[in-house]
Amino acid sequence: MFKPQIRIPATYMRGGTSKGVFFKLDDLPVAAQVPGAERDALLLRVIGSPDPYAKHTDGMGGATSSTSKTVILSKSTKANHDVDYLFGQVAIDKPFIDWSGNCGNLTAAVGAFAISNGLVKSDRIPHNGHCVVRIWQANIGKTIIAHVPVSNGEVQETGDFELDGVTFPAAEVQIEFLNPAADEDGEGGAMFPTGNLIDTLDVPGVGSFPATLINAGIPTIFVNAADIGYSGSELQDDINADSAALARFETIRAYGALKMGLIEDISQAASRAHTPKIAFVAPPKDYQASSGKTVSADSINLLVRALSMGKLHHAMMGTAAVAIGTAAAIPGTLVNQAAGGGDKQTVVFGHPSGTLRVGAEAIQLDGQWQVSKAIMSRSARVLMEGWVRVPG
Repeated sequence: MFKPQIRIPATYMRGGTSKGVFFKLDDLPVAAQVPGAERDALLLRVIGSPDPYAKHTDGMGGATSSTSKTVILSKSTKANHDVDYLFGQVAIDKPFIDWSGNCGNLTAAVGAFAISNGLVKSDRIPHNGHCVVRIWQANIGKTIIAHVPVSNGEVQETGDFELDGVTFPAAEVQIEFLNPAADEDGEGGAMFPTGNLIDTLDVPGVGSFPATLINAGIPTIFVNAADIGYSGSELQDDINADSAALARFETIRAYGALKMGLIEDISQAASRAHTPKIAFVAPPKDYQASSGKTVSADSINLLVRALSMGKLHHAMMGTAAVAIGTAAAIPGTLVNQAAGGGDKQTVVFGHPSGTLRVGAEAIQLDGQWQVSKAIMSRSARVLMEGWVRVPG
């Protein structure tokens, strides 16, 4: 006798260039309200993983790193915060959820969900204007501030803000990532875990080349496009259709993770596929984005391409954008050099779907770089709400 399906209150939301299934913690089955195998098994089934067909036909996932995401939210247990935000990146082809990092894109939807679902006290929500939602990002232990537009006491989702990588306009949500670099006692150490703005990364079977290894937003490995045989203007198919290239990037990522102190052995890289990210940078040049529009060199400061969960991202991960803005603000990093060097409090970078502006405030104290916050704009909206069903 097969058990019937169970149904769980859930909301399917777009945040930035990602989509995910959002849950309130206390709506989950009791066994899944705490970290562990029960929670992972439930969320894997919600998304439809592991799927050897890589389609997510029997789940809510979209079979890409941008659309196989889950979010668990609750009233914050942290002083001076409204909501605790826990993010799970669901693997497509194996029974694994990576809890090691944040999703910056879905962060844009967290504030809206929190307001609409009673996680923000009513006296903090203006009738009209912007609600300042104080988010505790539980995966990485960081504070994020979301400025969510409110109209007549409810979240304003519609608007004319356009975000490359998203088809339709929506309301703008400004996000501030406070102190985005890792703490001295946090995982991976300081902002630059090796103490260098540029390291030489030795990768067996690939080569030796400069790399900027940074903990900001999400641990990220930056390399020069030219050093690994690319122009920086590549689109998804240029990379994702080349299995040998993907294998090289994963090898570079693994050795970068080892050098950053995120893993102790190369074999451990496979168990934290979400972090670190790997990205390659280049000076500005004209290129045609995936939408067909031309991005001119004079409209951007640099080119950046980044991989997520083993594939070139169709636009840019929000957390990687924080890393880009932070690295660009610090003279001497590969990102800053690709952007022309010097003082860069704000940069516009070209990605496969178009462009994105990100800013960061960086200062040097006692020879150490510190970043107080990184800022970018995203948009978000509810796609569907109700119940998600999974076999009991």
